[in-house]
Amino acid sequence: MNLLDVSNLHASVETDDGPQPILKGLNLTVKAGEVHAIMGPNGSGKSTLANILSGRPGYTVDGGEVMLGDNNLLNLEPFERAQMGIFLAFQYPLEIPGVSNMEFLKASIDSLARARGEEQPNTANFMRTVRELAGSLDLDPAFLKRGVNEGFSGGEKKRNEILQMAILEPEMAILDETDSGLDIDALRVVARGVREVREDRPEMGALVITHYQRLLDELQPDKVHIIVDGTIIESGGM
Repeated sequence: MNLLDVSNLHASVETDDGPQPILKGLNLTVKAGEVHAIMGPNGSGKSTLANILSGRPGYTVDGGEVMLGDNNLLNLEPFERAQMGIFLAFQYPLEIPGVSNMEFLKASIDSLARARGEEQPNTANFMRTVRELAGSLDLDPAFLKRGVNEGFSGGEKKRNEILQMAILEPEMAILDETDSGLDIDALRVVARGVREVREDRPEMGALVITHYQRLLDELQPDKVHIIVDGTIIESGGM
């Protein structure tokens, strides 16, 4: 079953000199349970693809279609895409002072439950689960009381993104250079977290954007795509 279908996607960003095309007819299909890696030089459109899939403002879709199952993502707001199961782990995770990690996660999971007509999780059980997952990712549970990513190191921020993914249980996870700036030990912790989430949710698809072979070695993607000048020019296995 095709989980994500990107067909002939064209997109641009506004500059002082007018619209600048970035994606130029990109095609991509990810089946349920597959991990796909996107590689390519800086400025080739990798992060633009991630941002457009998640609905980040500032980009104009000039043509094409993006389907998550039977839903056209391009017609949906970012929060609606999240409710449909899209998750984006940021290349540069933001800090949110004044909102603790635990509050952020509980509000997020409650919002998803309301949107899907499900029962909101018991607070005590939820907090216990989050603490256990944080420990498995080498995150000090005390960090859950601090503002989202506030004062975190680069590696802690990236592990916090994987914690969010584990809690939110997306249909399609997009990891935008999650390995950027990580030493090999932190990279292995992040990769292990991704693998464990996939073990719990084998139907989850993942799109991993990276520059480095080492993340491919850790995650063993089903397919690797090379993007150059806004389009995929080559696809294959490891």
